Amino acid sequence: MIGMQPDMEVVGEAGNGEEAVAIVSSVQPDLVLMDIQMPGRSGIEATRDIMKMNPETKIILLTTFDIQEYVADGIRAGAIGYLLKDADTKVLLDGIRSVHQGAALYQSTTAAKAIAQTLKQEGFLYPEKETAEFEPLTEKEREVLQLLAYGKKNTEIADALFISEGTVKTHVHRILAKLGVEDRTQAVVMAIRRRIVK
Repeated sequence: MIGMQPDMEVVGEAGNGEEAVAIVSSVQPDLVLMDIQMPGRSGIEATRDIMKMNPETKIILLTTFDIQEYVADGIRAGAIGYLLKDADTKVLLDGIRSVHQGAALYQSTTAAKAIAQTLKQEGFLYPEKETAEFEPLTEKEREVLQLLAYGKKNTEIADALFISEGTVKTHVHRILAKLGVEDRTQAVVMAIRRRIVK
């Protein structure tokens, strides 16, 4: 199906995590569809190894398991997408194109809950871990970003911080601009990876 697309080419297939790492090392593809459950090295472990070796490769986890821990582990390993194997063909192909262009893709129904639950279990902000690659966030922007990571909507953030919904939108706009991302999901993914939130 993928090979039939005019803008896509399948350059390799692997039966386990070790083969996946070896193929990426040899072929250096733009994007990898990574199964999570494989013999030997898991897809999460392979993703982590690939990102250390070739960080420019974009990885979508493609799995039958709609499990919160997998989403969070996948993000930390470096995956930029998470799709279920029963996803509609159009959703899969559009997702591949979207991730290739730099967007984050977490369309699993448990993705937001997974990120939120993991963050709640592990704690809040770690400002000392923030890199200097972007303009520093204000204290209020950090609070808004943390609530975004918890999966909160603008109205819920407004209620939690005792500010207007319009003010929340302004903070979100500034957060996206400072982090250099296009949407809330990308902001949360970057925040987790750079330990602005944990």
